Amino acid sequence: MDDAPMVGLMGRVTGTVGPGLVGEVIVRVRGGAEHFLAYPAVAKDRIERGTVVMVMEYLPPRTVYVSPAYDA
Repeated sequence: MDDAPMVGLMGRVTGTVGPGLVGEVIVRVRGGAEHFLAYPAVAKDRIERGTVVMVMEYLPPRTVYVSPAYDA
């Protein structure tokens, strides 16, 4: 699998991301859309389903740390 740059990509939360939760996001990468396990980049943040996020850190093969892409 090609390790395309992940940091800075945008995605959408498909399973709530937050403290004590393993969330899920979908990100367009490598010519398609892929699901990744997700944690908040700021540990206390809770990011609800449907929120547009930016990948802040990537831990291969399927884990990302994300922050909301836009202020609420």
